[in-house]
Amino acid sequence: MQLTGQTGTARPPADGPPGRGLLYGVGHACARRPWRVIVVWLLVLLAAVAADRAWGGAYGDDFDLSGTPSQTGADLLNAHGARGSRGVAAQIVVRSREGSLASHREALTAAQGRLEELPRVVSVVGPPGAPGAVAEDGRTGSYTVRFEETPAKFDKAYLDRVDDAVHGLRADDVTVEYGGPLGQLARPASADRASEVIGIGTAVLVLLLGFGSVAAAGFPLLTAIVGLLAGLSALGLLAAQFSFAAVSPTLATMMGLGVGLDYSLFLVTRHRKLLHTAATPAEAAARTVATSGRAVLVAALTVTAALGGLFASRVGFIGMLGLAAGTAVLVGALAALTLTPALLGLAGRRIDRWHVRPPVDEPDDQGDIWYRWAAAVRRRPWTFLVLGLLILGTLAVPAASLRLGHIDAGASPTSSTERRAYDLTADGFGPGANGPLTVVVTLDKDRATTTEQRTTLAEGLHDALVSTPGVASATMPGPTPDGALLVSTVTPDTGPQDRETADLVHRLQDEVLPRALSPQGATGYLTGGTAGQLDFRDVLADRLPHVVGIVVAAAFVLLLAVFRSPLVALKAAVLNLLSIGAAFGVVVAVFQWGWGASLLGIEETVPVESYVPTMMFAIVFGLSMDYEIFLLSRVRETWLQTHDNHRSVASGLAGTARVITCAALIMTSVFLAFLLSSSVVVKMLALGLGISVVLDATVVRLLLVPAAMYLLGRANWWIPRWLDRLLPRLDPEGAHPTPPAENAPGRVRETR
Repeated sequence: MQLTGQTGTARPPADGPPGRGLLYGVGHACARRPWRVIVVWLLVLLAAVAADRAWGGAYGDDFDLSGTPSQTGADLLNAHGARGSRGVAAQIVVRSREGSLASHREALTAAQGRLEELPRVVSVVGPPGAPGAVAEDGRTGSYTVRFEETPAKFDKAYLDRVDDAVHGLRADDVTVEYGGPLGQLARPASADRASEVIGIGTAVLVLLLGFGSVAAAGFPLLTAIVGLLAGLSALGLLAAQFSFAAVSPTLATMMGLGVGLDYSLFLVTRHRKLLHTAATPAEAAARTVATSGRAVLVAALTVTAALGGLFASRVGFIGMLGLAAGTAVLVGALAALTLTPALLGLAGRRIDRWHVRPPVDEPDDQGDIWYRWAAAVRRRPWTFLVLGLLILGTLAVPAASLRLGHIDAGASPTSSTERRAYDLTADGFGPGANGPLTVVVTLDKDRATTTEQRTTLAEGLHDALVSTPGVASATMPGPTPDGALLVSTVTPDTGPQDRETADLVHRLQDEVLPRALSPQGATGYLTGGTAGQLDFRDVLADRLPHVVGIVVAAAFVLLLAVFRSPLVALKAAVLNLLSIGAAFGVVVAVFQWGWGASLLGIEETVPVESYVPTMMFAIVFGLSMDYEIFLLSRVRETWLQTHDNHRSVASGLAGTARVITCAALIMTSVFLAFLLSSSVVVKMLALGLGISVVLDATVVRLLLVPAAMYLLGRANWWIPRWLDRLLPRLDPEGAHPTPPAENAPGRVRETR
């Protein structure tokens, strides 16, 4: 049987000469009328920022896990009017500095009354007199304040009113700290601004040293900042209609600033190269957008598609994080494709007038360092391939011990009120008091109709709960006002993020409750914050393979349509998965094993936050495809002109190595700058993303990709004829050469 394929074929476009399509027109128009474009962007930016300030929404974590035991239990409590089920609970922890809280009874009662008078407060339960609200030592107590909605979304000014309500306690020598969502509201101002300044400052340094030209450094920075501000404003307006996680603006900032710099830098570098031969600067800008602009567009769509794959988790919290990051990416790409050519047209041929060193662009000289590197890889492709795989494999080893969980307030800085509230609660009530579990029991109307039957059921359940290993205490199950449910509070021996607490939740849900309740025809559910977080973890772990499959499949099809090569698309997907595994390994080693964690300001080992692997996979896979597309688009461009695989790989590597290296340094600095954040989850994402970019720009792009392409030879560009006809045409570089003749070197025929 014969299998016939072809390599590098492309059809002439139907809309005119090569490169004279829509993107060419956009680039030419923006460069010809730069001031119009700049003014439009300025007006759009001012309008977006003003609209965000006037109508923008707030951010807060909101989990909806329909069908899980924790969500079912919470819905039952709300439906049957259980006491304390309405609204969102937050804790105010109090501790007497001297003596017991009983000596401060008057101040405690007055504070409770003032808290109840605050707007949006549903109820306040706590000392004095509330059962379980005072610890055995008599010095530590806790108010449970329920709000109409999560106070984490309130304006910071609301915290001043809470401070006023408890001022009398502090004046009476009582320590007061805020926990839960109220503690989140009290978090100090984010270090995001400092992180942004560090990222931008590093970008200036890298661009000036890498390219010499002040304009080459300034234009990408200006474009990225404009795109970032517009993207964050758009996200704020979306937050008024949809629920976005608290980490969303930070994630959008990381992504928007990073890709905005990358995309604009890629265009500026190509423009300065084309400026040598173009008739006018506007023509050079137009050709830049028509060629490299296509790569930017495909790269942005690839990143967005990868982020959109997060909706495959069927968890709104995760999908909306992808939407937040994707919004920043798309706005950043739009700014790069319009504002950058406008700035280039405005600069004209004087773009390198101001420089700090002799300006450089893409190399032509075969003696350039990157051509020499490509030649070294070509001489020993197996050596470099094995070396790269060993590096990634070694770094990925810790990922085998990945443990997902929820990072609670115990990992926050000791300077934060939520951490102090957490420690006071653990000291006074035990570590499990920071993550109590609520048991909700639905009764069989036929078997639990009398008070005696319900009492017997409640006593049997209580005995089963308190005798379970890992349970510190459990309240006697009591009925809801309508008598349809029994409710009990279980306090674990261990803290919310400990492995033993997760084991206890599964033991109670899978063994203890069915064994105690099934004979009576009753059903039990575990709910509460800790149970919900563990259900969230389990749901994401189960659905992560779906996300991975959809994202990889979508990226594979997109690369296949762009580069017309099954092997190139498959190689890109496999290498990206390897680099992601290595990034996961580094995150596990630092946060879960504690290697170097103290350098990041983390005082104890923590599990990997349950949604971090899913987010990291989508983001890293998309960003890796960015560099893959930038590199392969130049390799394919040379291949279509020469049909010489070795020359194409060397030319593509040399032509993009400088810009990819500088872009990677900038994006890494942007990500790692967010290690200054007080949030452990943000630190986790920052380190994982930063390491992944470094690995992708060095090990993958400089070792594995060229080595693999040298070894595969002309098979890189083989594609079956039937598949070539089936796929849509998505040419990232706008090149449309004449197809090779039947016996030309570009033909490949395989016989079986």
